[in-house]
Amino acid sequence: MLKVKMAENQMEKEQAFDIRRKVFVEEQKVPLHIEMDEHDDGAIHFIAYQLEQPIAAGRIREVETGLGKVERVCVLSEYRGQHIGVMMMNEMEDYAQTNGIFRLKLNAQTHALAFYEKLGYEITSDEFMDADIPHKTMEKSLN
Repeated sequence: MLKVKMAENQMEKEQAFDIRRKVFVEEQKVPLHIEMDEHDDGAIHFIAYQLEQPIAAGRIREVETGLGKVERVCVLSEYRGQHIGVMMMNEMEDYAQTNGIFRLKLNAQTHALAFYEKLGYEITSDEFMDADIPHKTMEKSLN
């Protein structure tokens, strides 16, 4: 049984951080001091569970009135290709809409552009490097 939810306590946040460390730090070689940043304290974190096992994470934060930024969306490698990322994004978009955020932006790794385009995000920047990984900024209006 798959469940996506907002992290409600420190233990759930730590589970989200563990997933991020596995995906971004161990798998993609992003330095830990870049992955875990000053925005973690103020962001709203989300986590997905398969049964009771944490398998995916992401965060959202309001960067200006009505504009949110989705960040650090990741799924453990053995669970990819099962639409878990779609469920994570849907949950974060629902959270945004119910909390007065009507536009979302994100910095997508270029290999994930098609994933976000299928969800209605549009590219709004040229390619840039972040943690030695090519990215593009994308945005979506929420209706």
